[in-house]
Amino acid sequence: MPDVLDDMTIRNLKATGKEYTKREKGGFGVRVLPSGRKVFFYLYRIDGVRRFLNLGEYKDKLHPNGITLEQARKAFNIEQGKVAALKAGRSEGVDPAKAKQEASEKRIAESEEHRKALTIEELVKEYIEKHAKKFKRSWKEDDRILKREIIPVWGKRKAKDIVKRDVVLLLEKIIDRGSPGMSNNTFQVIRKMMNFAVERDILPYSPATGVKALAPKVARERTLSAEEIKTLWDKLDVAAISIEIKAALKLMLLTAQRPGEVIGIHTSEIDGNWWTIPGERAKNGKTHRVFLSQTAKMIIAQSIERIKEIREIPAEEDYDGFVFPSPHRKKVQPIDSHALSVAVQRNLTWPLLDKKGKQLYEKDGKPASENRLEVDHFTPHDLRRTAATFMAQMGFMDEIIDAVLNHAKLGVIKVYNQYRYDKEKQLALEAWEQNLLIIISAK
Repeated sequence: MPDVLDDMTIRNLKATGKEYTKREKGGFGVRVLPSGRKVFFYLYRIDGVRRFLNLGEYKDKLHPNGITLEQARKAFNIEQGKVAALKAGRSEGVDPAKAKQEASEKRIAESEEHRKALTIEELVKEYIEKHAKKFKRSWKEDDRILKREIIPVWGKRKAKDIVKRDVVLLLEKIIDRGSPGMSNNTFQVIRKMMNFAVERDILPYSPATGVKALAPKVARERTLSAEEIKTLWDKLDVAAISIEIKAALKLMLLTAQRPGEVIGIHTSEIDGNWWTIPGERAKNGKTHRVFLSQTAKMIIAQSIERIKEIREIPAEEDYDGFVFPSPHRKKVQPIDSHALSVAVQRNLTWPLLDKKGKQLYEKDGKPASENRLEVDHFTPHDLRRTAATFMAQMGFMDEIIDAVLNHAKLGVIKVYNQYRYDKEKQLALEAWEQNLLIIISAK
């Protein structure tokens, strides 16, 4: 055993076909492998147990990323001090080989945990299947927002790696593209999903905690005037919108019901002059009866007649199904309610193209478009507000209009007043139908 290892001694050590070591007193040494690699080590004992700690590979021409003898000896002195302190019972004492092994095991465990951690795409799927579908009537809207706004940006990232800054930047990006309302809607869904992940111990905390909606909430007040109603009614007939969605928009205006409720109407919900929206489809969870005027029944009948013609159902046979079915025959479901707003928005800003089919642009660089409906911007939900406003102008009381709209009663009224206002709802919707017919006929 040499008294002190020097650089020349280590450099001249040759591979012999089997492993051997050269070390000094105190436990510092170098191990020579059959391959010719040389590794510095520290050999020591703790409680009679022999410990072997690698300090690093010797740096030479074949292994330029190794460490020098000086660096190895410095590392040895540090580790030897930890062992001496441990044997002396001092608090700073450490068993370096054991500590290194534990650190390695921790890294492996963390790596395995990270590998198994859910990605955002996986979290979205679990949230929709195990929470949204069970507890939210609007789960399809959550699904749509997550697939459109979240998965394309965060999908492959681990959910535990998302931080508050990521949430803020995502919401700001949506606002910057001109969609403040969608930014707020997206934030609500993110917050709900992240809280779900915390409840299921998928995340230790929600990255949405402490974040506020970045866009101011503005209550919509848009209603269409009588002139706009007539223009819209006429233009719908020639707009680039499917016959089913045209009919649904007109039925919305006639009945003052919500887009999702109208587009999802099923023949089983219709009994004579009354349409009963089941609680599971109503926003407030309350079963709701809607009077169908003659015009409303005519629109429904025409839609059913068209379905029977397309599906080659004999005229004398009854049709049982959705009044506005999805065009995908294999899916027994209505048209997606979001299709209403997409169709309206597209026709309000119809892109103008040149003869080659390429987008034309204004002088300011914005895409050129035309308003095929010839009505100022509105959403399908504004048709519901428009009908309610006209009924109020015709003299109907708020209680009756609220009953038509299926608004939840407030305070003690919801407990003690169980009257459903069916007679009054019929009068209001019949009167509104007559007013609407006058408007669209321009008499």
